[in-house]
Amino acid sequence: MNEDLFGSPAPAQPLASALRPSKAIDVVGQAHLLAKGKPLARCLHGEPLHSMILWGPPGVGKTTLAQLLCDASDSRMLKLSAVMDGVKAIREAVAVGEAERLSGRQCVLFVDEVHRFNKAQQDAFLPFVENGTLTLIGATTENPAFELNSALLSRARVYRLRSLSVEELAMILQRGEVEVGLTLSVPQRERLALAADGDARRVLNLLELAASLKAETGRLDDSSFEEVLQGSPRRFDKNGDNFYDQISALHKAVRGSSPDAALYWYCRMLDGGCDPLYLARRVIRMASEDIGNADPRALSLSLDAWQTLERLGSPEGELALAQAITYLASVPKSNAVYVAFKAAQRAVAERGSEEVPIHLRNAPTALAKSEGHGSEYRYAHDETDAFAAGESYFPEALDGSRFYEPTDRGLEGRIRARLEDLRERDRLASRRRYR
Repeated sequence: MNEDLFGSPAPAQPLASALRPSKAIDVVGQAHLLAKGKPLARCLHGEPLHSMILWGPPGVGKTTLAQLLCDASDSRMLKLSAVMDGVKAIREAVAVGEAERLSGRQCVLFVDEVHRFNKAQQDAFLPFVENGTLTLIGATTENPAFELNSALLSRARVYRLRSLSVEELAMILQRGEVEVGLTLSVPQRERLALAADGDARRVLNLLELAASLKAETGRLDDSSFEEVLQGSPRRFDKNGDNFYDQISALHKAVRGSSPDAALYWYCRMLDGGCDPLYLARRVIRMASEDIGNADPRALSLSLDAWQTLERLGSPEGELALAQAITYLASVPKSNAVYVAFKAAQRAVAERGSEEVPIHLRNAPTALAKSEGHGSEYRYAHDETDAFAAGESYFPEALDGSRFYEPTDRGLEGRIRARLEDLRERDRLASRRRYR
């Protein structure tokens, strides 16, 4: 048994570390990168190693792949953690890289959680990646396009690693069972793989916990197994890509009129620990952006659900929000108000401060009245159908502009018909005026 300096037993090696593949053939998953002829497979079989960013969720093999790539190219590997190390450590790595370069050996700088390096830290090693002193392998769970300098990205290839499937995690479990002396049933193995949510490290941690509860027979009874599964939430990072991917999926399911898919993503986010009030705010946005005047009740129902959630909390409020989500997904859709709003904003930005027409100006003083403010304004309620045909409410330069184009879906179809009738009356009135 290995002992530390104080003579006490060294801590046991975590199962995830003990089972880390030492050969490429033992890697599970990532066939899109490791199958014959694929990019990383070529590096593992003699092609020169290049700078790269390994982007993927936790526990899918980023560190393992980096080590295997270094071993295959007989490179020296220097490891930095963007959480723990700073510019000083980068400079020390550069010095080692320069010494190795003189001896003719490639030096690889592996940076875990590279997205946590700030711009100054990234700039510190950029020149040495560029001149070949260091070959960078960065590992990140975040989208490199958002988190890394464009200059660094232009010098490194980005490889997207995928979550491991249930079948792939089951294979890893079978290897781990031999190591810990535990035999899982097929249903137990599948449930553990599902609970790990694509993360090999997590599935082996669960297996270690299961092994600590096993019976003398080397098996796990049902009650002990349920204890292992407690507290295993699905992967959800409220500040990362996974969060925004899921809210995007929810919004698009509502827009696509799929209440079932919308409910699924809603429950996924709740299950991962998302704040229901955040979801309520997003649902209100959906009501305005994607339903609009096709069914104005959507906005009212969404506001009611938010209020219910604030007053009652969980789980009653979450049910009210589910009601709003299914309603939004089921009713006619229109983004006409959203499009009109954006078009009007562009007109304001591009045209500057157009003058308010004289007949629309306020006349609170005698001076304003003497200048003709409001003098030719036609009070709509004094006109037939409370509509002043031919009247213009735009600045002169924008007269006749059209931003809002209602669809023919839901209530907005009736709005469209009414506006078309009123616009025709405007045209007739204008024609009579210029005869």
